[in-house]
Amino acid sequence: MSVIVRAEHVTRALGGHVVLDDVSLEVSRGEVVVLIGPSGAGKTTFLRTVNHLETIDSGSITVTGRLVGYRHGKDGRLVEESAAEVARQRRDIGFVFQHFNLFAHMTAAENVWHGPVRVRRVQKAQAVEDAHRLLDRVGLAHKADAYPANLSGGQQQRVAIARALAMRPTLMLFDEPTSALDPEMIGEVLEVMKELAREHMTMLVVTHEMGFAREVADRVVVMDAGKIVEVGPPAQVFTDPVHERTRSFLSKII
Repeated sequence: MSVIVRAEHVTRALGGHVVLDDVSLEVSRGEVVVLIGPSGAGKTTFLRTVNHLETIDSGSITVTGRLVGYRHGKDGRLVEESAAEVARQRRDIGFVFQHFNLFAHMTAAENVWHGPVRVRRVQKAQAVEDAHRLLDRVGLAHKADAYPANLSGGQQQRVAIARALAMRPTLMLFDEPTSALDPEMIGEVLEVMKELAREHMTMLVVTHEMGFAREVADRVVVMDAGKIVEVGPPAQVFTDPVHERTRSFLSKII
């Protein structure tokens, strides 16, 4: 099985505080990897480094074998890529944020087809057709002409997922996609994510939804203080964790 994400010895510090401390992780094609751990563990920072929303101080990250955000300089050191090249790389990496980030002045359908037309140069008619198909896929065909202000939080997040899928990504990143939602809306977003998992979309997910992690993850990664402290299948991590920090964290939330 081919490796989609390979992070090797990634380090990131902010103001003297080490946020990521020698993080190494691989995600294979079609795999769902869920990152869990206490607040401040470095989960979101790591996710953001995967598509270069955050820089790294050392180490490397590749997606489908290509460095993300950097290139090798003449002396062998990593040199940051241009903004245009980084934007090109991000076309293949879908990112679903906590707070939706939809364009308020665009309808749901426009939010979905805008990126493919502007970035991938897809013909508008084709992009519009695809947008309606994707909205139907996330259960929102009837909301195609609605503006974000007239959608619930759960509906906005499902539009955000459709928007990310419209770019036909190789990899989907989810940063606590249900944390800003009311409890009754969480299930509708998780169901869309479960369907993507069943379709073997490669996914790297930061979440506090332990039920989702148990049911959907191929592997669970536990982070604490910028380090990966444990990696394993859900059954092992949740029922027989090896590391004391994993046991301590899980005892507070389960």
